[in-house]
Amino acid sequence: MFEKILIANRGEIALRVQRACRELGIKTVAVHSEADAEAKYVKLADESVCIGPAAPALSYLNIPAIISAAEVTDAEAIHPGYGFLSENADFAERVEKSGFVFIGPKAETIRLMGDKVSAKAAMKKAGVPCVPGSDGSLSEVPEEIVKTARAVGYPVIIKAAGGGGGRGMRVVHTEAALLNAVQMTRAEAQAAFSNPMVYMEKYLEKPRHIEIQVLADKFRNAIYLGDRDCSMQRRHQKIIEEAPAPHLSARSRVRVGERCAEACRKIGYEGAGTFEFLYENEEFYFIEMNTRLQVEHPVTEFVTGIDLVQAQIRIAAGERMPVKQRDIELKGHAIECRINAEDPLKFTPSPGRVTAWHMPGGPGIRVDSHVYANYFVPPNYDSLIGKLIAYGDTREQAIARMSIALSETVVEGIKTNVPLHIDLMQDAAFRRGGTSIHYLEEKLAKSVKSE
Repeated sequence: MFEKILIANRGEIALRVQRACRELGIKTVAVHSEADAEAKYVKLADESVCIGPAAPALSYLNIPAIISAAEVTDAEAIHPGYGFLSENADFAERVEKSGFVFIGPKAETIRLMGDKVSAKAAMKKAGVPCVPGSDGSLSEVPEEIVKTARAVGYPVIIKAAGGGGGRGMRVVHTEAALLNAVQMTRAEAQAAFSNPMVYMEKYLEKPRHIEIQVLADKFRNAIYLGDRDCSMQRRHQKIIEEAPAPHLSARSRVRVGERCAEACRKIGYEGAGTFEFLYENEEFYFIEMNTRLQVEHPVTEFVTGIDLVQAQIRIAAGERMPVKQRDIELKGHAIECRINAEDPLKFTPSPGRVTAWHMPGGPGIRVDSHVYANYFVPPNYDSLIGKLIAYGDTREQAIARMSIALSETVVEGIKTNVPLHIDLMQDAAFRRGGTSIHYLEEKLAKSVKSE
């Protein structure tokens, strides 16, 4: 086991990793920007190193500074948390070449899964269900385009190969509109991305976002730890996550989980990872794999009883997984609300001094946060300031406990999205379970119109 780990991150995840290390008897090194010098996890760490100014590019994304901090403190391994450099294959490679252990998969695995085309090809080969679509870019021949669309089935979505940020996409519902839509998207793609190539996928109209948590060690042992529903989203950002996903059949759950575990064995995956799917009409469609710890990992920890951060550390240290698939039993239900420093109606960031901070307690309540009274929320980073997690024997009990916990939460001096969470816990569609990824934005749009 490692004697000292450097935590290459900030905020609540830095504190979470630190707690896992302390429980294992491992010393920690906290790296921090000038803006985070007074952070709780910096004060609690065995050692701390300032790696640069507030700007992420000059601190948390500064690879040479992080490697240097590991060298001067004699750390043995580096935990990247989530975000920042956690899925940067070059960083993982530099860590290993510098003589440290990267707590995560190998650089080549991160590269494979970071490229959506290669990731999809690898998943197809492993038998993981993917969104039906064209193999690569669309042909220039109109008859071939029509043939592809008929094979995929309407509605389809035409996407720019070099696109991003929601641009370069067009949904097509009928064959009559197909060729014109392809031509328009090509022109848009050329203008916006200097790349006219487009491809086609089946358009899912009301999908849910379901993900499968996996763990795999260096000895090709791989297991899946159930699923999570992360469909409550705004602008592709998750707001609420829960485990297990409501209204999934046991058969579907086992089928997709086993395929994910098998995919891990085939690609030689090591550590914790998450397969993300769109789910519609009882079918799963792979969209990407996150080769790191997820923000929402606590809900899986609650229902499985497995500490995912400690598991990551043990696997990186070369240990075999102590559990097998038959040992995994999902018990109860857990819900996580992301607490963000933002206006609950306009969603604009709300950095500043926290003048009052009181977090709830009670049966089944967990709070993951680095914030304290008089803490200053810097304007330089993501608005996430904490996570409130509620666990119950049933989903109904978890919702009830979360509602009570939210009502007890006090944050003053800055605005937070707690009022939105209070509203969602009482929302009839959420309480039924199984809302689509579009539900929250549609709900918010309706509330704006009614004002």
